Amino acid sequence: MKLNKNLLATAILAITSAWGAQAQAPAANPSATADANYFLFPIKPGERNYLSGTMGEIRSNHFHGGLDIKTEQRTGLPVHAAADGYVSRVKQSSYGYGNIVYITHPNGLVTTYAHLQEYYKPLADFMLQKQYEKQVFDLELFPEPGQFPVKRGDVIGLSGNTGGSGGPHLHFEIRDKEDRLYNPLKYKFKEVIDTTPPDIYSLGISPLNIHARVNNEFSREEYRTKQVGTNYSISDTIYANGLIGLELQTIDRLDGAANKNGTQEVTLLVNGEQLYNHYIDKVPFELSRQVSQHINYNQYKMRGRTFQKAFVDYGNDLPLYKARERDGRIVVQSDSVYKIQLVARDSYNNTSTLTFIIKGQRPTFTKTVAAVKKPAIDYEIVGNVLKISATDTSSTPQNIELYVGKQALMLVPSYMKNSTSVSLYDLRAGLPDSMRFCGLSTDFNLQQMVPPAKDFLFTNRNMKVLFDKETLYDTLYLQTRLDGDVYTIGDYFTPLHKAIKVTITPPTQVKDKSKAAVYFLGTGRGRGYTGGKWEGNSITFTTKNMGKFKVMEDSKEPYIRLVSKNRNGISFKISDDLSGINSFNAWVDGKWILMKYEHKTATIWSEKLDNSTPLSGEVILKVKDNAGNEATYTSRI
Repeated sequence: MKLNKNLLATAILAITSAWGAQAQAPAANPSATADANYFLFPIKPGERNYLSGTMGEIRSNHFHGGLDIKTEQRTGLPVHAAADGYVSRVKQSSYGYGNIVYITHPNGLVTTYAHLQEYYKPLADFMLQKQYEKQVFDLELFPEPGQFPVKRGDVIGLSGNTGGSGGPHLHFEIRDKEDRLYNPLKYKFKEVIDTTPPDIYSLGISPLNIHARVNNEFSREEYRTKQVGTNYSISDTIYANGLIGLELQTIDRLDGAANKNGTQEVTLLVNGEQLYNHYIDKVPFELSRQVSQHINYNQYKMRGRTFQKAFVDYGNDLPLYKARERDGRIVVQSDSVYKIQLVARDSYNNTSTLTFIIKGQRPTFTKTVAAVKKPAIDYEIVGNVLKISATDTSSTPQNIELYVGKQALMLVPSYMKNSTSVSLYDLRAGLPDSMRFCGLSTDFNLQQMVPPAKDFLFTNRNMKVLFDKETLYDTLYLQTRLDGDVYTIGDYFTPLHKAIKVTITPPTQVKDKSKAAVYFLGTGRGRGYTGGKWEGNSITFTTKNMGKFKVMEDSKEPYIRLVSKNRNGISFKISDDLSGINSFNAWVDGKWILMKYEHKTATIWSEKLDNSTPLSGEVILKVKDNAGNEATYTSRI
């Protein structure tokens, strides 16, 4: 973990005179349409560069907010200030952005430089001094405007691989004072060459209410595309009726790189008229999590495939859209023909177009009963619709007996597919308790219809769940369950915008509450530390994910292994098998010493405040996990 001091020192000597310049006050009204030459490319300016990530890529819980600039698969490249300004914020962490610098510019915009290996010397010295004063590693500072002025082209650090980075690169962003993220490629950096149009892989099409059909079914359909140059088509004929929504699976590539990047703009044209457009720019940082409603979240979680919706779904407040009165939804009339064009455009105006036809077809009921050995019934919830699929041995499709409270309803099949009849029920009419079909009985366990846009408290004998008014994007039909000591809350494949607050009382007594916490099991395979606060025999926790949860006890202390120790420094490997590392502190000869942490390699290493003083004396390292277990290492130098 030896850092490249010589390279940084060489780069700093070339620009030392600029550090004394006075900072300029930012403009009152920042502009994201500044001159294309305003910003300097931060890595090897003037030379050909390559990107591994662009603005608008879909990540697990946010839009990718800038550029990932390749750094020759290594760390230590000089990072240049994109324009005149001053360092307004600096942060060091083992997670997220890692080591990051924020520079505020006279035009009011802010550029960020993340995953740095190290900062330029004046800023590095400032951070180190504050870390020793506060005796912490993770630290965020907000220098005064005139404290660290920079000029365009100044080296403000070295590229690295810190934080959540998956490999050496520089993450570069452009923001305004309200933390809205702008697309850096709108400044048309000459260092990046892109003449490659986006790829269009697949189309998704879904019915959006109980009356709509796709190919005579209430079912989402997918179609692979056929390509000729930049023109894409679908070989199948698509029939539909009623209110439908389209989704597009598309990625972009840049010249000279195989990386799958984000496609920034999608436009929907119906019979030549624009019905919808999204352009991923000016993404408010606090709304970035709403990417979950911009895409088909269920498909992303279940299959890892990213379909961007070509309509604005409920609860989506992102300022990315231009749409007509139906927010991009298409009303398909019987016996009508619709020419559909979905145009994917990247930041350099390279375009690809998917063209296909939707034919309006009135729903019909076709009896296609085939012999089956025994009756079967299943269901799923699609939006506000309960979709029941049933098969039986009768030559005539059978009705479903649906029980809502004390009322019995007879559901007539809506259509048939092979030997399966499909019945549909709008859940807004009342939550059903159970259903019966050909001697089979099924309980739904639908416990509550939770509305969006309002605070709501759900309680039963097993738990309390508090929904904030900003938690849900749309109505939630909540199912909960307690199986042994595993709590299931809702559906793992349903996105949340804000966290829910949950209180549970474990069915079996917890031996040591100080070591016990809630762990997120996801669909049942994981065990991510969630935490929680005990009050009596109950524990309260918050989570931004629904799924399975379990209270577990961690009584095992963290693991420490010495890597090296000498008069110049010490380093260790540290890990924890359940709750995770919470804190670490080291002392040499009774004096606190800064330990830096890289979670990807599970390594901590020392950085002295005064390099001229060798380490000598007793070494003590204490590592604590999230359950409060502490391990101690002692030795001497």
